[in-house]
Amino acid sequence: MQWKLPALAAAAGLLSGPALVQAAFKDWPSYNNTLTSDRYATLDAIDSKNVTGLKVLCSFDTGEQMSFQTGLLEVDGTLFATTEHDTFSIDANTCKQNWRAHGEFASGFLKVNRGLAWLDGRVFRGTADGRVIAYAAKNGKPLWSTTIADPAKGESVPASPIAWNGLVFIGNAGGDNKGVKGRMYALDAKTGHIVWEFYMVPKAPGDVARGPEAPGAASNAASSWKNAKGIPITGGATWTSYSLDPAKGLLYVPGGNPAPDFANAPRQGENLFASSIVVLDAKTGAYQKHFQLVKRDFHDWDISSAPVLFLSKVGHRMLAEAPKDGHLYLIDLNSGRTVYRKPVTTVSNVEAPMTAQGTRFCPGSQGGAEWNGAAFDPAENLIFTGEADWCTTVRTAPAASLESAPLGQPWSGATEGFGQQDDHERWSGWMTATDADTGERKWQFHAPFPLMGGVTPTSGRLLLFGDMGGNFYAFDAASGKKLWSTDLGGAIGGGVITYDTGQGQKIAVAAGMTSPIWPTPKINGKVVVLGL
Repeated sequence: MQWKLPALAAAAGLLSGPALVQAAFKDWPSYNNTLTSDRYATLDAIDSKNVTGLKVLCSFDTGEQMSFQTGLLEVDGTLFATTEHDTFSIDANTCKQNWRAHGEFASGFLKVNRGLAWLDGRVFRGTADGRVIAYAAKNGKPLWSTTIADPAKGESVPASPIAWNGLVFIGNAGGDNKGVKGRMYALDAKTGHIVWEFYMVPKAPGDVARGPEAPGAASNAASSWKNAKGIPITGGATWTSYSLDPAKGLLYVPGGNPAPDFANAPRQGENLFASSIVVLDAKTGAYQKHFQLVKRDFHDWDISSAPVLFLSKVGHRMLAEAPKDGHLYLIDLNSGRTVYRKPVTTVSNVEAPMTAQGTRFCPGSQGGAEWNGAAFDPAENLIFTGEADWCTTVRTAPAASLESAPLGQPWSGATEGFGQQDDHERWSGWMTATDADTGERKWQFHAPFPLMGGVTPTSGRLLLFGDMGGNFYAFDAASGKKLWSTDLGGAIGGGVITYDTGQGQKIAVAAGMTSPIWPTPKINGKVVVLGL
């Protein structure tokens, strides 16, 4: 098919060389397939004509009930995934366990880990007790462990790292806890030593230095926080994954919200680089530029997911991002201009001030896009976004309580945690296909449950995704026609990937997300493998 050729040429233009492009033909070697996070799979053995023949071939039961949000990797016939404490390897065709490594540490409130990175025969993951661990991919032997965060201060490392050029990139979470500052790290993949550290919000005297400080950020960062007395700079943490342009050596870091989440009066200014995508030199950590997408955030609207990097039809370097604010953003990286900002879920009452009596807004603090972001289909020139449609009511806490709150504890500025969500009978989801150049909506599907799992387009002209009710779907990518679906029995909140080990194209899904803050079926997390 002629349309494949320019699409692959465009992908090669952003990737560093033929080896990475070729790997994408059969494997799924990174959280979002490619380092540029397009999630596009160049596999077409399963297509719009035969997808109705899909069936479950095997599954792997983790034996655990937890927030099963792991991304999935597949390399050379092996699937890799994580639970909060465990890292495991299974056969990508039979689901037979190869090895399983357990980490002993205190659980976090959400019991979550979002996956791992693979590089040169090693896999890497973060932990709830603030470490990054490397294992031998072949047998699960622990290789090194490096501490980058302090759980006593409310910090953790649930994000899925990415790896490139001998480096592992990952940051700390916990930016909703008083005093916690987001930081980004590059670690040596062989030894685990910290190559550089970058503070996502201004570093101050007394802040811990865990590694060499990356060259300074823009001079206006520190002056963008004009905090009241007793209100420490807080936020900008990372908790999902990242993107990287290997051709230019640039790392794209999505930064979390500033805190207190729902009270911005005590933290005047732009609050850089919270709620921003920060671009760093991947080798040195040196600040290059930033895009603050959510200004003066007071809705807990993190820039939550890895941005999609791609080439437009006219050869411009583009960035697409779907944050928690319910919009799709497209930025022209050649000019730095925002091309469009389009709503892709219900957006309402967002200008209203938060009050003690209660303010309801949409998307809520658990609405919009969360840990899985957009996907790009170069063949159809479409950006796909899966979203939650779930609104929140926030009642603000007294101003005096913000100053007296203890360090390291949740610090939202609301009387009820992160607000009161609407009854889950009122929640739903949206899958939207948007023209990558114009922002025109091509089609939209209203799902009965939020769409929080991975979104995967393929060269078989399919779009694969699942919902929080356990429904797994295959759609025609161009038209939005539902071609097939099945019930996998548990919320789909993790990876949705496709690969071919030489035994035919398979699809693997992380299903069974059981979370204290998402009202989903309480079942074990499972990796489910489907095929024809």
